[in-house]
Amino acid sequence: MTIGVPKEIKDQERRVGLVPGGAAMLREAGHRVLVQSGAGEGSAITDREYQEAGAEIVHSAAEVWARAELIVKVKEPQPSEYPYLRPGLILFTYLHLAPLPELTDRLLEARVSAVAYETIREPDGSLPLLTPMSEVAGRMAVQVGAQYLEAPNGGRGLLLGGVPGVAPANVVILGGGVVGHNAAKVAFGMGAHVTIIDKNLNRLREIDDIYNSQVVTLASNPWTVREAVRQADLVIGAVLVPGATAPKLVRRDMVAQMKRGAVVVDVSIDQGGCFETSRPTTHTHPVYVVDGVLHYCVSNMPAAVPHTSTFALTNATFPYLLELANKGLEGACADHPAIREGVNTYRGEVTHPAVAESQGRRAKELLALV
Repeated sequence: MTIGVPKEIKDQERRVGLVPGGAAMLREAGHRVLVQSGAGEGSAITDREYQEAGAEIVHSAAEVWARAELIVKVKEPQPSEYPYLRPGLILFTYLHLAPLPELTDRLLEARVSAVAYETIREPDGSLPLLTPMSEVAGRMAVQVGAQYLEAPNGGRGLLLGGVPGVAPANVVILGGGVVGHNAAKVAFGMGAHVTIIDKNLNRLREIDDIYNSQVVTLASNPWTVREAVRQADLVIGAVLVPGATAPKLVRRDMVAQMKRGAVVVDVSIDQGGCFETSRPTTHTHPVYVVDGVLHYCVSNMPAAVPHTSTFALTNATFPYLLELANKGLEGACADHPAIREGVNTYRGEVTHPAVAESQGRRAKELLALV
């Protein structure tokens, strides 16, 4: 199979979908690898390294897309890439389709078989390709929040951990999953007062044990969320319903009651965000203000640390990529249920129920189409 690696073009996206070590392993397995010139530069990987691994360097994105049978990326196709979509193409990347009906339409019209990193789910319920970037985003959320709490950046002028005699900042984390737990690690380590809100009581018990009751855990309901965000200096949105639009846990009227200069970091923005006031932002223009509250809603946060993120991501994605290359999409889905869970569109049909429900479409069972 011919695998193509185009250069990412989303704002400030410096990650790349394949590293030289992966290219070498694909070549050893008998596959051809095409890498667009400069694709790895943002992650400190040179064209020469790819060539030494056996990849062919291609100078235009159009050629990579045209020649490849399987495209491996990091982020969803951007509008300028839509013309490259075509029947029979396999796309392997983060898609986050729920809030993107236009992209879904284009994938369906082009009859692209699109496999989303974020919906690949193993039998134990784990999301192995979402986890590494959730770890990065969770840890970054606290760093970013601390930065925007500084007065020159428009925040309340707080040091996250306080100092002796002055209270630390109140950090509220909505969701106790991978993002929320990693955010809590950093916030707690910096000395902040940390509260985690989640609807899963067993998860809250686990977090309570991990932090020896030094992190406040609260069961999620509208009243709890309202009171917690009203008192918060930094709120981190870490809610996930795999494949589906994130629930709006924080309504507009709740934001209006927050402290002036408080900061929201909505990591859930890839799936539409968990604040009613959230809208996607970019690394170039990362924040905006609603009712005196700073909103940071960058939809590709890990791109800010591309070297770390690229290697963490490809460590997780490569075994699945190799299986797709070796067996083809249908063979890989037959042998590996997790990959089957990852298929969002197949030959003109939506195959992931959560994506279909979020967009008011009808999902088709993949096994019935293959």
